[in-house]
This record gives sequence, structure tokens and C-alpha cells, in this order.
Amino acid sequence: MAVEERDPVSGYLTTGHEWNGIKELNTPVPRAVYFFLWATFLYSVVYWVLMPAWPLGVTYTRGLLGLDQRDIVTAQVKEAAADRAKWAKLIETESYDTIQHDKRLMNIVRQTGATLFGDNCAACHGRAATGGHGFPSLVSQAFLWGGTPDAIAETIRVGINASHPDTRVSQMPAFGRDGMLTRDKIDDVVDYVRSLSMPSLAKSIAPDKLTRGQVVFTENCVACHGDNATGNIDVGAPNLRDLSWIYGGDAQTVFTSVWGGRQGQMPSWEARLPLLDRKILALYLVDLRSAGR
Repeated sequence: MAVEERDPVSGYLTTGHEWNGIKELNTPVPRAVYFFLWATFLYSVVYWVLMPAWPLGVTYTRGLLGLDQRDIVTAQVKEAAADRAKWAKLIETESYDTIQHDKRLMNIVRQTGATLFGDNCAACHGRAATGGHGFPSLVSQAFLWGGTPDAIAETIRVGINASHPDTRVSQMPAFGRDGMLTRDKIDDVVDYVRSLSMPSLAKSIAPDKLTRGQVVFTENCVACHGDNATGNIDVGAPNLRDLSWIYGGDAQTVFTSVWGGRQGQMPSWEARLPLLDRKILALYLVDLRSAGR
């Protein structure tokens, strides 16, 4: 095959290569390719002249613009630190109510609080703060020690059943294991307690069993959970009329709680997190709950 052969359709010379009757055309490089190659070359020359580019041993060419990325980053860090100092002082000194009504500060609380929560609290309470078995949900309305920013901040500071001298102390007795109640009485009070949060359940329980369970509850449980079983934030006793169960609300789990008792623990964060971070966390949790996230 002659190299000078021309394709009769396009008029281009062929390269002399042929595959299964298909001949390769010797087509020219598109002009646009040359344009962009030259544009790239010119851009690089201009960049080398204007910007820091060429290494020269212990230094480098500074460029006509004299830009230094290290100086730029240093200035940005200083600016960020100065801005942080301003809002940090406001959060530390202003009241919770004032901060909650300041949109800029609350945006900072949401951003910084999410990071603090993820780094320190999510391991137990979950990334979405919905809790898990043995760990309460922080997006519900059920707070054992109170759900105000002050109450939450204090719980974070001293912990629950922790080593802090001012720790919140809460423990449910082991009514069965320690022989305070018989198994039958525990069965009765379990059914009664579960019927408080699930009224429809009462229809399937014998009335006399509920009556006996109420008597057991009155004699043994109202001191902590209250006459109406709505709990007591002064001693960290949960409301038994809602559907927020830390360990579970099924019959077997409630029986286990009454039989063996419960003593949840939360570490004290006073020595681990500064006041600013604890205050941000308290505000973040209140906002998280109110926003229904």
C-alpha cells in the first residue's frame, strides 16, 4: 500500500496502516489544541513572573506581586483567633437567655457544639443524640435532672454517680435481689407501671392485679417517682408516664430494672472541658431538642 494514498471521501492522506480493510487517516492536529497549548505556556510564564515559583537553594523567587502564602495563612489564623476571642468572651459572660436570642452566637453554638458533642458525647448518646440501651436520648423532653441550660450545664460539670465531690447521685434499689419485694409483688408493680405510659395495656391486665401493683408502687416508689409517677428532677427519678425508657419499656426489661436496680453513670467533665465548652454543649443540647433534630 502506498503511503501517499489519499482517502477518496475526506481527501486526507493515509498513514499506510490498515486493519481489516479500515485505513488510518493522517489527519492534522486541530488548531484548538495548539491554541490551548500556547495559552497554557503563556499562563505559566506570567505565573512564574508574578508569583513565587522557582526554588533557589535556601530561598525562592518572590515574584513581582511579592505574595507569601505563609504570611497569608498566618494573618488568617490571627484573624480567626481574634474573632473567636470575641464570641468566646460573649458566650462565657452573657446569660443563657441572651445567647439564645442572639442569632450569630447561636449559629456559632450549633457549629461548635456539634463538634464538641461528636468528640465527647456521641460515644454514649449516639451521633444524633438519640441515646441507646442504658444511655438516655438527649433530643426527647425527658431529662432526669432538668432540661434547662443551667441544669444541663451542671450535669455536664459534675456528672452522675461520678468521682466529682458535687456529683449528682441517683440509684434505683434492687427490690428483688435485696429481698425488699417478692417476685409476685414485682410482677404486679411492673404491670401497673407499664400501664401508666401505655393506657391501652391496662385493658389486658386484671383489675385486681393493677390495684395490687398500685399499692406496691405507693408503698415503695412514690418517694422518688412522685405520687403521680411523673418523676423528680431533684433526685434524678424518671417520669414513668411517658414513653422515654433508658433501658427499655418491655415487661422483661422493666422487671429486670425493679429486680436488680439501676445505677447509671456519667463522667464529670469539669476537669476535661473548660467552662466555655460546657456552656456551648448545654446550649447546643437545648437547641437540638427544641429544633427536633
